[in-house]
Amino acid sequence: MPIDIRALRYFVETVQLGSFTQAAAAVFVTQSTISKMVRQLEDEVGQPLLIRDGRQVQLTDVGRVVYERGLQALSVIRELQTEVADVAQLGRGQLTVGMPPMGNLFFPAAVRAFQQRYPKLELRLAEHGGQLLEQKVIAGELEVGATVLLPGRSQEQLATRVIARCTIWAVGPREMPWAGRRTVKLAALKDQPLILLDDGFALTRRLHAAFQEAGIEPHVVARSGHWDFLAAMAAAGLGTTFLPEPFLARLDVGNLAIARVTEPALDWTLTHIWSPDRYMSHAARAWLAICDEVLGKQARVGAP
Repeated sequence: MPIDIRALRYFVETVQLGSFTQAAAAVFVTQSTISKMVRQLEDEVGQPLLIRDGRQVQLTDVGRVVYERGLQALSVIRELQTEVADVAQLGRGQLTVGMPPMGNLFFPAAVRAFQQRYPKLELRLAEHGGQLLEQKVIAGELEVGATVLLPGRSQEQLATRVIARCTIWAVGPREMPWAGRRTVKLAALKDQPLILLDDGFALTRRLHAAFQEAGIEPHVVARSGHWDFLAAMAAAGLGTTFLPEPFLARLDVGNLAIARVTEPALDWTLTHIWSPDRYMSHAARAWLAICDEVLGKQARVGAP
């Protein structure tokens, strides 16, 4: 049963985006072309793959199988394309590196060094939440990324290399009872108003796990997706937030109470990840090597 790879790609794109219109826009063809290629794929398979309900599309049982296998087939093709393009030995091409929203603080020096050493290579930085980024690396959509690892979480499908390991600090208004101390126990923050990053951030998931282990129900009064806004709200007296130590250098700590969290001590570990079972391009290897060279001093930033 021969299958047209382009038809398979259009089908996968349609399923992922949920509509023919969005799929057409994503691959820069007309909607009629997408519809025609998907019907061609259905003819080749001999079974309907999609249930068309107005503007919505749903997978049939056979469609689900073709979609899952299609993802695998397209991943293999991407690997083939990467290996072929790699013949140029870093003379040209591009590399996309995934980064979490709070991780980009660590990379400017590495990006500069990479571009100076490989001026014809285009480096793209794709910002994703840690969980989505890990899924993209496992699926082969990204060769390499950086994420924040959580204690106890299995990473069997990924190879890892620590970029920075930082202690977590409490950041609150100047009038907090623990102001002026070097450390503060997690239990001392019980019943205090807390300002946290959104739940999609690994730092927040780490804090929730620590509170649960300590038998503390956190009193969360506000959330944000921006760490600097959290600090501004803390300075305004709204409550206490939590940040990895390197972020403190960007704050006006004279208006804040800051203390390292203890009992338990908490850390924030930024780590490179990649799939050990897939081919890694020379560009990705060069990125990891430059990060080791430029960021090696950060591997234990703020460790107790």
